[in-house]
Amino acid sequence: MKAIVYTSSGGPDVLTLTDRQVPEPGPGEVRVKVHVSGVNPTDWKSRERADPAEAQVPNQDGSGVVDAVGEGVPASRVGERVWLWESAHQRPDGTAQEFTTIPADRAVPLPDSASFDLGASVGVPALTAHRALTVAEFGPARLAPGALDGRTVLVAGGAGAVGNAAIQLARWAGATVVTTVSGPEKAALATAAGAHHVVNYREQDAAAEIRRIAPDGVHVVVEVAPAHNAALDVAVAANNAVIAFYADDAVDFTAPVRGSMAQNLRWQGLLLYTVPAEAKKEGVAAVSAALADGALRAGPEAGLPFHRFPLERTADAHEAVRGGAVGKVLIDVAS
Repeated sequence: MKAIVYTSSGGPDVLTLTDRQVPEPGPGEVRVKVHVSGVNPTDWKSRERADPAEAQVPNQDGSGVVDAVGEGVPASRVGERVWLWESAHQRPDGTAQEFTTIPADRAVPLPDSASFDLGASVGVPALTAHRALTVAEFGPARLAPGALDGRTVLVAGGAGAVGNAAIQLARWAGATVVTTVSGPEKAALATAAGAHHVVNYREQDAAAEIRRIAPDGVHVVVEVAPAHNAALDVAVAANNAVIAFYADDAVDFTAPVRGSMAQNLRWQGLLLYTVPAEAKKEGVAAVSAALADGALRAGPEAGLPFHRFPLERTADAHEAVRGGAVGKVLIDVAS
């Protein structure tokens, strides 16, 4: 089978297309014939920062069909369409290969109504968004219709992959969704995702406009750039709001101390790979329910345009994400 591997950290040039034996699933695992591999910022960052202990196949997310099961996994799962998450976390077998083995609970049933492209798009972005939307004090542990009724959510950077998922999940859960963008093209994407209100921070007084929309303040901020937006977040936050920040922009930031104290704000850091296992389980269940409801979508009509690459151009796919491609970068693994 064809696979992309790297054996040392570095730039995209360390990624090599190779032939490998088709793996056999171990106990508690399934083997998946990968159709589409999804690329996230953590994929190229992991490749750049850490030398793997063995040949590493990159990419956490993907979709495909279960074609074999290991001991302890029901044979009935063979033939099941699935979406994959955390395929390469502390494991050598990511999704940039024709077949991959993975713990059975990380291969989640994909509804027939959901495309493989959508399945490869939900893992890291949707699970990150779910965690950000459920860390508020007295908030729900799992999103579902009505779970965020009466709450206002601010999504910073609504045209990004996590922002897109946050808009869709928050709206599905009943929140009023406000998002900030940098220009009209990104505003169109955020609107397509389902945001109720879109604020162009380069053309509007963002704080004043958000306060006009939500006079009592926003209850949850899904924050992509805390170093740049800390003052804005405090200015528009409701009392007891949470500001959940997830992006690694390599810039330290200072939280406005007085405003954070006065409003009892919580600054919540978020990295999916170290989120508690129970919270991940809740996220997987909620994302699955949202997929079944048709509430999670992908593609240009959902504000998440695709950028496609063949498997042999995985290095270019990583560079597209590193360069800030707006939308979702996908690798077509199955011909």
